[in-house]
Amino acid sequence: MGQFTSLTSADGFTVSAYVAKPEGTPRAAIVVLQEIFGVNSHIRAVADRFAAQGYLAVAPATFDRTRTGVDLGYTEDDMKAGFELKTAVDALPGAGVLQDIQAAIDHAAELSGGKVGIIGFCWGGLLTWKAACLLKGLSAAVPYYGGGMTAEAEIARQPQCPVMAHFGDRDHWIPMEGIEAFKQAHPEVAVHVYSADHGFNCDQRGAYDEAAAKLARERTLAFLADQLG
Repeated sequence: MGQFTSLTSADGFTVSAYVAKPEGTPRAAIVVLQEIFGVNSHIRAVADRFAAQGYLAVAPATFDRTRTGVDLGYTEDDMKAGFELKTAVDALPGAGVLQDIQAAIDHAAELSGGKVGIIGFCWGGLLTWKAACLLKGLSAAVPYYGGGMTAEAEIARQPQCPVMAHFGDRDHWIPMEGIEAFKQAHPEVAVHVYSADHGFNCDQRGAYDEAAAKLARERTLAFLADQLG
């Protein structure tokens, strides 16, 4: 089990983050980026599982600039609340939440003494892609069904580290034509498409697909082991 700590971003803002430490010396570090539901039990479990694999995991609370302590479930009301918070964060001026993600990357590097990868889901998947293109200190990135990743402006970005991306072919938020456009623009990205819906990795959601989640996890762990050592 991990615990929460406080990080300081470049502009002086204090952001909370869940940190899960492995037994012994970390093999490397992973920054875990939340969905629109906060650093909830699912995201904490993801961080804990990475710690069990030997990684130091840091999950920053990317809603903190608009509301602290967000821990939502997956009901329709939770979805509505999460979208409102996401919209508020997206409207922040300047670097906004990317500063907090950079603080998490820096903290992960300092604590682990090793390379840092980043993984994110849904909104966190989009932020993972942006981090791979815009932030410093990353050696690997794995966005899961990143909403908005296949928009023209995002496709135009260029990643600064190796990327593996996971999508579902039944995802009504991310149509297949967008995924195909992303693949064509980024042959350097390892894109995997599953017979699954949006949110297929989360075992607390109705869209959870055990087979797809297992295969994506196996591919992710192999990719991170290769890129992070």
